[in-house]
Amino acid sequence: MQQLDWIILIGTLLFIVSYGAWKTRGSQNVTDYIKGGSEAKWWTIGLSVMATQASAITFLSTPGQAFHSGMGFVQFYFGLPIAMVVICLVFIPIYHRLKVFTAYEYLETRFDLKTRSLAAILFLIQRGLAAGITIFAPAIILSAVLGWDLTTLNIIIGVLVIIYTVSGGTKAVSVTQKHQMAVIFTGMFVAFFLIVSYLPDGITFSNALKIAGASGKMEVLDFSFNLDNRYTFWSGIIGGTFLALSYFGTDQSQVQRYLSGKSLKEMQLGLVFNGLLKVPMQFFILLVGVMVFVFYQFNASPLNFNPSATEVVKNSIYADEYLALETKHKEIELLKSEANLNYGANLSDESLVKEIQQLNSLERDNRAEAKKLIEKANISENAKVETNDKDYVFIHFILNNLPRGLIGLLLAVILSAAMSSTASELNALASTTAIDLYKRNVTVDKTDQHYVKASKWFTLAWGIIAILVASFANLFDNLIQLVNIIGSIFYGNVLGIFLLAFFIKFVKSNAVFVAALITQIVVIIGWYYDWMPYLWLNLFGCMLVMLIAMILQVFNKLAVEKHA
Repeated sequence: MQQLDWIILIGTLLFIVSYGAWKTRGSQNVTDYIKGGSEAKWWTIGLSVMATQASAITFLSTPGQAFHSGMGFVQFYFGLPIAMVVICLVFIPIYHRLKVFTAYEYLETRFDLKTRSLAAILFLIQRGLAAGITIFAPAIILSAVLGWDLTTLNIIIGVLVIIYTVSGGTKAVSVTQKHQMAVIFTGMFVAFFLIVSYLPDGITFSNALKIAGASGKMEVLDFSFNLDNRYTFWSGIIGGTFLALSYFGTDQSQVQRYLSGKSLKEMQLGLVFNGLLKVPMQFFILLVGVMVFVFYQFNASPLNFNPSATEVVKNSIYADEYLALETKHKEIELLKSEANLNYGANLSDESLVKEIQQLNSLERDNRAEAKKLIEKANISENAKVETNDKDYVFIHFILNNLPRGLIGLLLAVILSAAMSSTASELNALASTTAIDLYKRNVTVDKTDQHYVKASKWFTLAWGIIAILVASFANLFDNLIQLVNIIGSIFYGNVLGIFLLAFFIKFVKSNAVFVAALITQIVVIIGWYYDWMPYLWLNLFGCMLVMLIAMILQVFNKLAVEKHA
């Protein structure tokens, strides 16, 4: 990184933090601090909702997901617009009518305090873990690529977020997220157009899409009912709808974004705006990843994109074997480059498509062998580097191919996304702790200033917890999948509780409470033993808690009648 990159990176982050803290200083009451004074316009709500979901993981993992697996991941988001419509018609009018500060307040109105507290605790567990991961994701990758200390990075990101979130609450989060989304959109569009401009002469954008298609990267839709395939049209429409309903309808980190709206109409318009823009945005980010894939068909790429993994294996007893695989990798790349250039000049030649697919198969096998060597080196060297390099693909491209200045901008994109998502999470964690647990279970009838002060202390506490989770976290197969897996374990159960509250009026609090406890245990067991792809856990958890609650209520009614 050059001096200009550092100036752009540090300047962007300091502006966002200082502007957010200055603009929203002095919140003195709970309405101002937790609901942002209920002043937000629809575009602020829409951008804030998008920024909350679009963490750094989105901009690190999604291009890497497309690089390895193509555009099929976009199916994951197909249920989101459906969920937005349902939330606008059902959830928001109820929240607005009751003037709630958190989603879980409604559950006490409908059931009782223990059900409200249970739902709040389930939210705090999963969102507390997710907050740590949204800090950890960019930190571990920037640490590996730039050589920065991982713990220091976790602390820097966490502290920057804590400063303006503690200072201004919900309004600070919403205000800063508008600027963060501007940085994010600018950076991603610049990266996309630069990638296309870097392609060889004669390889136009449409040719690049054809080349990507020859390697199977443009297969967007999968209508199969194969449960072994995580991302299909059906898992996206059904499982994705339930996940989005849970996330946007019951997760306080999202609910708090639209509860800050000036009116019911502004809240609904904000969510509709998000629903219309989210799928195209994810499609575009995946397309950036596909273009990175096409770029590396004509330019040298590392055998493994994680530099720490390469360093470990090259300093181990497996170094010679790894060097041999690198030599083979370079030979395959030369053949692929030639085949793709020929195909770009003659798109009707099916024999070239078969040749490209055969070379892709050889490259995949070679990369798989490299990962096995890294795993062996991990054991022999007592190291813990990640063999899966999906999350490192985009950052490798940024640091090695973008001009000076733009590297700083793209790093600002990644860190802005981390900060925006983490700020929403800390804000929501503090609000839920203060309003749903502290105010209702610990202390009652205190002044507004007391609860504002308590919310600030809870924000600080959750910020420290998130930094600790980040410091002790570890990479999974793919970070964007990890966040969604954590959500899927808890969201279905919480959504089922809300659907029971909205629509199944004969079910009472005790039946729901017991059903929720049983369901959470069963879902965790189901995830652990891999009963189904994680997206389906949302539907499974939702249906299970509703079924158990209705059965328990019927048995309870029969028991009461028997003893009457």
